[in-house]
Amino acid sequence: MSILANLSQWPESPAQPEQLAQPEQLAQPEQLAQPEQLALPELLAPAGDAECLTAALAAGADAVYFGLTEGLNARARTGNFALADLPTICDRIHRAGAKAYLTLNTLVFEQELPTVAAMIAAAAQAGIDALIVQDPAVALLARQIAPTLHVHASTQMTVSSPEAAAFAKGLGVVRIVVPRELSVQEIRAYAQGTDLQLEVFVHGALCMAWSGQCLTSAAWGGRSANRGQCAQSCRMPYDLVVDGQVRDVGDLRYLLSPLDLAGLASVPELATAGVHGLKIEGRQKGPHYVATATAGYRQQLDRLAAGRALGSGEVSAALTRMALAYSRGFSPGFLAGGDHQQLVEGRFPKHRGVLLGTVAEIAGSRLRVVVSERSTQDGCATAPVTPALGMGIGIDSGQPEGDEVGGALYAVQTTSDGWWLTLGRDVQTHSVHRGDRVWATSDPQLARETAKMLQSPQPDGRIAVALTVHTAIGQPLITQWRALGAAGRGAQVELSSQVALEPADGAGLTEELVRDKLGALGGTPFHLQQLVVSGPAARLPVSVLKALRRNAVQALEAQVLAAARHPIGPTVALQTHEAPAAALTPQSPILIALVRTDEQLDAVIASGVHEVVLDWMDLVGLTRAVDKARAANLRVCIATVRVQKPNEDGFDRRFARLRPDAVLVRHWGGLVHFAGLPQADKPEIRGDFSLNVTNSLTAKHLFGWGAATLTAAHDLDEHQLHHLVARLPAERIEVVVHQHIATFHTEHCVYAHMLSDGKDFHTCGRPCEQHQLGLRDHLRQVHPVVVDVGCRNTVFNAQAQTAARLVPNLLTAGVRRFRVEFVHESGQQVLAVLATYRQLLAGEIEPAQAVRQVGVHEQFGVTQGTFRVLGATAS
Repeated sequence: MSILANLSQWPESPAQPEQLAQPEQLAQPEQLAQPEQLALPELLAPAGDAECLTAALAAGADAVYFGLTEGLNARARTGNFALADLPTICDRIHRAGAKAYLTLNTLVFEQELPTVAAMIAAAAQAGIDALIVQDPAVALLARQIAPTLHVHASTQMTVSSPEAAAFAKGLGVVRIVVPRELSVQEIRAYAQGTDLQLEVFVHGALCMAWSGQCLTSAAWGGRSANRGQCAQSCRMPYDLVVDGQVRDVGDLRYLLSPLDLAGLASVPELATAGVHGLKIEGRQKGPHYVATATAGYRQQLDRLAAGRALGSGEVSAALTRMALAYSRGFSPGFLAGGDHQQLVEGRFPKHRGVLLGTVAEIAGSRLRVVVSERSTQDGCATAPVTPALGMGIGIDSGQPEGDEVGGALYAVQTTSDGWWLTLGRDVQTHSVHRGDRVWATSDPQLARETAKMLQSPQPDGRIAVALTVHTAIGQPLITQWRALGAAGRGAQVELSSQVALEPADGAGLTEELVRDKLGALGGTPFHLQQLVVSGPAARLPVSVLKALRRNAVQALEAQVLAAARHPIGPTVALQTHEAPAAALTPQSPILIALVRTDEQLDAVIASGVHEVVLDWMDLVGLTRAVDKARAANLRVCIATVRVQKPNEDGFDRRFARLRPDAVLVRHWGGLVHFAGLPQADKPEIRGDFSLNVTNSLTAKHLFGWGAATLTAAHDLDEHQLHHLVARLPAERIEVVVHQHIATFHTEHCVYAHMLSDGKDFHTCGRPCEQHQLGLRDHLRQVHPVVVDVGCRNTVFNAQAQTAARLVPNLLTAGVRRFRVEFVHESGQQVLAVLATYRQLLAGEIEPAQAVRQVGVHEQFGVTQGTFRVLGATAS
């Protein structure tokens, strides 16, 4: 029976964590190096298309990661590769001594599960070394379909702490791509708290939001970043609104657009921290970027292998080459710890390159440029660049994106403090002003180097071989060939000559001769690393030796490629036991209010609603709020923080001590924590939207962890939501019917950056306690920014999103839990909105009237938002 047929027979019960095979049971020794074998981290390079794959391999990547044109990868808009071509692609990568990692790192909708199962089977048979996944369902499928195929948790899964790693381990994950928001010290603590491998992004674009937690594209653009369709809302211009007034911040328009990450100087620290993989971002960038970035980090790792890291000058030189390929300007990101003054520059959202200087004089198409000081960010400074003919030049002239001034250099004249630069006559310099910054954006010499690299043949000699040769007079020559290391995959062959050995007239088959004739492996995937020759002096025709070598290479290569392919086992149903259903299975719908202020809580108490979620983002006054709600006989649920970093598990212990009736769990670490409490101390566990539940396999797995209810992910439109509900106990699914959706959740603090000179909460002066910020977009909608206890910012949508129109059909489908969420609403607004939804659930008003009633209280109106069905995305 096929995998697709078997999938339909999988039981409703989820997998209990302890019943899944663990990584040590899944990994074959030759496929997964143990920590003590890893002297240095693996270098992973992106490949958005065939040219980038060539560049990555030529520049020395240890592994290449890429996606499929068939979809389900987080870079849907890049070239990608066809599923049918995977066997050829994997063989090419493995011949180069590298590993092939396939990204299936998006959320998966219910109707797509059979397609995903087929993709996993094809990937395993093609020789993919590991899948990089976001959705737990993909990991669960992979474990059943191809148990020897490794699974890596994408940064999109938001496995952000050792506690969360326990959840990932239950899925059979062997490696975690940690969030970009962690510092080296936090990564070190993470590594000490888990036996899973850790992989770290060290170079490329930074997301403003925590990966997997960004809903801007879904809320504003009708497409989902969790489905590979990021609209890059963080790269858009915003006005700063302080306490309701627009504040003039000069030419700082791109308030959420971070500089690019450059972690080259941090590689030695990451290596000693126990990191297993260093990852370069950039599947949407070209081969020039891939080549320069991969070569730079390869150089650093090779130098570490030789016992000495790159010096600061060498780091700067390497970063200069990378910046000329693509850079928005470099920063260490969060690797050096949070610094809210460094992460965002604010003047531009796209490629700039290397800063040359500032405009001092303008004469037609000629500009006199004065040299500027270099970047002072530790480990991220680029080296000085001397302009040359043909170089690309860009000028920050305050023009909108797409209208920027720039072009190729036609002439360069050196001055005492810089240069006279001549651009083409068609370049319009009337918008250029004195003081504008001038950048070197490209270098034709570097472009030629990349072009030459792309024309080079497949890299060879990347797989080490040990050769043993034994002679015996009158007997065939015996040769034993063994491929070494992870790239060798345990391949070994023994070949004997068809001709018997004769006594040698002279020295015979010396080590030198054998190395020359049998060890000449140029043009093959192998190089001779070890040689042992034993036995008496003997001779054999050179033609026989060469034939032996050819046959050995052919056999060894075939073994290496075959060893990478994974067997597909019979699909076995997940034999597990589901946690008990929620004690309360109501026949009547329940309205739950999520509030964030005392005034809102008072309104809920007055409204007659019986369940409340306390989302006290800064935790100030939470104990008092719990006591007040409990005194009013409300069923009290506490919302956890959105994400959890290493050593932040104390928040969950604090929530547990308050003994709420339920907890709204928003991160994997919280799920593990509350599931592990003694039964007498355990509140009801409710999974929130941020767990990204979009299919029944993931939902059932979370039920197995003890979740009583789950909030449907905001990435689901109306049709997809109904597909999910149809496969689950509908009364255990909660739907948010009214909210200002949390679009960005970010480690970067806009308050500290824009209202202080402080780098973090120690030095910022806490402007969040005196002011309320908003970000006004190009539609003049103001999106409020709220700070939580970890100084993380959440940007809420200006418009309220309502699912009122969906309520009748959801009630018919069996959904009974409906949640209304508030941000800055007054008590009167809370009362009015709750009254409207109570009327709707009771059948007293129609959905259209409910929308009109709640719209009265919304400055920017209401929208159907993420529930809106857009064409083919409805399936």
